[in-house]
Amino acid sequence: MRLRLTLAFLTLSVLLSCTGSFAQSQILPDHFSGWQPSSHAPVLMWPRGDAAAKLDSHPEQTQALVEGGLVKIEEHYYNRAGNELAVRLFKLRDPSGAYQVYTTRLRTGMTPSHLGSVSASGRDGSAILLGNFVIDATKDASIEDLSALVKVLQPQADGTPLPPIPSYLPIQGRAAGSERYALGPAAFRAAAAALGRSDSAPLVDVAGFNSGAEAMFAKYKSGRDEATLLLIEYPTPQLAELHLRHLQRALHDAKLGTSSVERKGSLLSIVLAPTSAEYAEKLRGAVNYETEVTWNEPSSTATDPPITSTLVKIIIATGMFMMVTLVLGIAFGGVRVITKRLFPGKVFDRPAQMEVLQLGLSGKPIDPRDMY
Repeated sequence: MRLRLTLAFLTLSVLLSCTGSFAQSQILPDHFSGWQPSSHAPVLMWPRGDAAAKLDSHPEQTQALVEGGLVKIEEHYYNRAGNELAVRLFKLRDPSGAYQVYTTRLRTGMTPSHLGSVSASGRDGSAILLGNFVIDATKDASIEDLSALVKVLQPQADGTPLPPIPSYLPIQGRAAGSERYALGPAAFRAAAAALGRSDSAPLVDVAGFNSGAEAMFAKYKSGRDEATLLLIEYPTPQLAELHLRHLQRALHDAKLGTSSVERKGSLLSIVLAPTSAEYAEKLRGAVNYETEVTWNEPSSTATDPPITSTLVKIIIATGMFMMVTLVLGIAFGGVRVITKRLFPGKVFDRPAQMEVLQLGLSGKPIDPRDMY
């Protein structure tokens, strides 16, 4: 009996400690905008053991979650007037990893909305990127409800800016919900599979993710023309040029002959399987990328000195120059006079060693001593 009581006490203590730790680490609120906790208990999942493997039915998406720096996942259930709402929150290490996870949650047909950093809504629900948080909500929540949820979570989110590569994608003709961002090989393969371009998966081996590359996919359609645009950005133009050659060879080996790749600065644009070469060129020309040179060295403003200060410096410099010439002149003349006095006719004024050319215009011969 004592053993049973001891085990029961220990079990209760563990449950209470787990509940307390969950409450301390909980990110999603218990209620917001009239939504109250449901009968389903909140779920806290960590990317350890088999927990991460149960998040998605597709292993590629699970690997993309872990690759993006998954910290933890919360799942809460809310109820309001008989309606039930499920909200799942992904917490990542930084907004770049969160954006990668956010694009894996997008589905074709989801239209952009004005929630958080980036968001999209569709018939099945909404996906919201808020700093290093990614929020999945079912369709029962309205835009006003999700705005209230975002307002509650905003102070806890990381405010670091998102990567710039999504802004390079052309807007015209882009299929809503087809954007996919990749920081590593797992997300690249998952994006290629989700867009029906599994044949481009071999490019991941030469894309250069170990060199700091970032990739961005999107599908485009204009009339009868369609293609998939792949952008890969590198830290330097030199790395982009190096991987350009590797990618050209990989496109040829993968029998993607209709695809083309072009470099502009540090960005590579690859048009996968375009219906025509003209549409590929048009799509590549619409990429919103321009190289910029930023001069960040310290600078100072040049100003003219006062005229009085300039005149004083000129007078001082002229006086010093006159003093130097006077001293040198006295020294030169004094040495010559003293030498002539001490050694007359031996150093200077040596008539026997001096010769004077005479033109003979006068009958009087020239005496060299007359020159002194």
